[in-house]
Amino acid sequence: MDQLRALKYFISVAETGSFTQSAEQFQVPPSSLSRRIADLEKNLGATLLQRTTRVVKLTEVGREYFQQVKPLLNGLEQSDTSVRSYHSEPMGTLHISSLVGFGEYRLMPLLDEFSKLYPKIILDVHLTDSVATLERDEIDIAIRGGYAPNERVIARKLMSNNFIPLAAPSYLANYGHPKTAVDLKKHKGLYFRTPNGPTPWLALVNETWQEVSGPAIAITNHGSWLVSKAIEGEGIIFMPRWVSQQYLDRKELVELTFDEPVNITPQDDFAIYLLYQKHRYTVPKIKMAVDFLIDRI
Repeated sequence: MDQLRALKYFISVAETGSFTQSAEQFQVPPSSLSRRIADLEKNLGATLLQRTTRVVKLTEVGREYFQQVKPLLNGLEQSDTSVRSYHSEPMGTLHISSLVGFGEYRLMPLLDEFSKLYPKIILDVHLTDSVATLERDEIDIAIRGGYAPNERVIARKLMSNNFIPLAAPSYLANYGHPKTAVDLKKHKGLYFRTPNGPTPWLALVNETWQEVSGPAIAITNHGSWLVSKAIEGEGIIFMPRWVSQQYLDRKELVELTFDEPVNITPQDDFAIYLLYQKHRYTVPKIKMAVDFLIDRI
């Protein structure tokens, strides 16, 4: 016996008081609907409905049973609706892991706009420079800097992530302007610590990438503190161009340019990537977030 179907028939007959009306509602013959309810009564060992030629009424035990099962069926229907909605409209909790600097400067302002567009999505954002695995760490979207990862995920390039050397006007006034990239070795360095160690200063000299890092006066993974020390004229700092522009516009820092190319890596595919699992892109909350971030960034 299909008990769920029988329960739906029973609830309908109890509310309408008519086998015929309920049968029309479910588009089945009245005899079929009546048989289902009779099987339900047989299975329970109780008479739920009092049938006469004119009317159908609940028995005493039928009223108690109706009061118990109707809320359960309503809850089940709501659960079914929620699951269907989950795969038809953007909703639920969206877990995002992002680089700290990128999250602070670029991601968080955009997520304010995203929340207004999709109010049913709850954002759970974790800013970290540690590497996270999407499947293992239950992350829907990850934003990382570096190279396209060797993972079974989709990696969409958001932007280049070239680093440029910067110094405050006060630093250059006190310690002079390095004439060549190699001269950086003589200058005080402010270094950002990554999971793989401090970022080096590299220069392409005679077609070979060489390290030109100066002596460190500060190494940290706290980007804001490092930038403040650079603005105060304590040393030279390498930062991504997309982070640096605001300080250049305010003339708090000056870009150092050389005939030799400089960076923190010799690779030309160093970038910011948005990562997600291919099979999860069909989930509306993830699809909307991926499309939104790619469009805006």
